[in-house]
Amino acid sequence: MTRKILTVLFLTTILMTSAIAVSIELLPQADAAKSAGTPSQQYGSATKDKVCGDKLCSETGGKTKTPSVPKKEETPSEPKEVTPSEPVSEKVAPSMEKIDHAIWQSASGTIKSIQDPGIGHEDHQLAIILPPSDKVYKGLFSYDASEPIQLVALHGPLAAGEDNGQPIWTPDGETKFALTLIDPQSDMGSWIFTGNALAVHTMNKEPFTVSYSVSYMENEMSDTVMTGTLDSMQDPGTGHESHQLAIILPPSDKTYSGVLTYSASEPIQLVALHGPLAAGEDMGQKIWTPDDGKTKFALTFVDDETNMGTWAFAGNALAVHTMNEKEFTVSYSVVAGQ
Repeated sequence: MTRKILTVLFLTTILMTSAIAVSIELLPQADAAKSAGTPSQQYGSATKDKVCGDKLCSETGGKTKTPSVPKKEETPSEPKEVTPSEPVSEKVAPSMEKIDHAIWQSASGTIKSIQDPGIGHEDHQLAIILPPSDKVYKGLFSYDASEPIQLVALHGPLAAGEDNGQPIWTPDGETKFALTLIDPQSDMGSWIFTGNALAVHTMNKEPFTVSYSVSYMENEMSDTVMTGTLDSMQDPGTGHESHQLAIILPPSDKTYSGVLTYSASEPIQLVALHGPLAAGEDMGQKIWTPDDGKTKFALTFVDDETNMGTWAFAGNALAVHTMNEKEFTVSYSVVAGQ
């Protein structure tokens, strides 16, 4: 009896071990077949328990069906009426020329002088940087020359009878320009200028060479951009009755800011007015008043003791002045803004 029991236990153990071994042996093969995508070698009844989609493979013949998504029925909409719109032109940003004729330009170069073509300047040398124009130049000129040179700005051409004692340059005796000639006694430097032409000059017969850079605008004439010639009048300021005055930019409640280049028949003083002042604001500074103190302006008065030059200024009025009773003539170019 004992032997039979032992025999049964022994056989049971063998059968269980075999089953576990078979299970362990089959599991890797199933995973390998799935990952590699190897087609199954079982057919027919061997696949009856396998699932194809949502049904047994035995029910679908081994084919997997992908459930389709039902399409929405589209209700045909009525055609929309389209109202044709007016053609729209493409917007193009305006060029600087359309916004303002006074655009900044620049030039650099090296030139050799020629005999000055001006009458009375035949023994001089001249190099033209910016040729005569009916617009007013304003700019900054920097130079390096082979010898000391003079700086030249021309104003005009002048109308008949406007040449009245100020320095004149003319190529033919008929077309006349007022001449601003500044002698810095140097062969290099910079100059802020205004005028209808720009040049450099020597009073020598031998040619010179000049290298330069110039940045400038050509400005259209306006109330604050002008080339002109004025004869002075008696100064209307209280206490200035024996003086002469030429008003270039009249008093304004806005502030002028700009550059004046001038050529006069005698040495002049430069005047800028500030105001009018409010009550109590005249506290010791220089004052100019045209109506015995009712309207008062603070006075900037610069005496360069010369009849030609350039002045960068700001103020509510611009004028030139002498302390003489005799009239003077001044030709000028001014470019200002407000």
